[in-house]
Amino acid sequence: MKIIMASDHAGVALKAEIKVLLENMGHEVEDMGPFDTTAVDLSDFVYPAALKVSQENVRGIFVDGVGYGSALIANRIYGIDAVVCQDSFCAKLARQHTDSNVLCLGGKIIGSALALDIVETWMTTDFLAEEKYIRRVEKVKAISEKHLVKFD
Repeated sequence: MKIIMASDHAGVALKAEIKVLLENMGHEVEDMGPFDTTAVDLSDFVYPAALKVSQENVRGIFVDGVGYGSALIANRIYGIDAVVCQDSFCAKLARQHTDSNVLCLGGKIIGSALALDIVETWMTTDFLAEEKYIRRVEKVKAISEKHLVKFD
């Protein structure tokens, strides 16, 4: 599976560790930067990465200081369902119940061991295609259809 990654300066180190894990799991990773800890604006990296996730119908993993900035930016893009996870239980439910396609993590909030466990859980958990979860996901998609602009 192809994974698009992005971060800000606070997430560079953790993003690099996650990239190694993903590649070791057999995934293709495209890192859209940044590549050093020079202060940057998160939206300059997460916005184009979220666009690419939406347009290519792949998954994304974004890392900033706490994760919420990435989710706020990504969820403004049609076709993105970004979640912030701070433990593996949430990561599992985020895939099983919402079919999320973008995982956002906080490099200042969680350590690398926990982050790697969250990523592995999120990447290996499938959507529970049960009627109630399908119905709920479809309702969220209907909101996107009504309020977000589709890309051509």
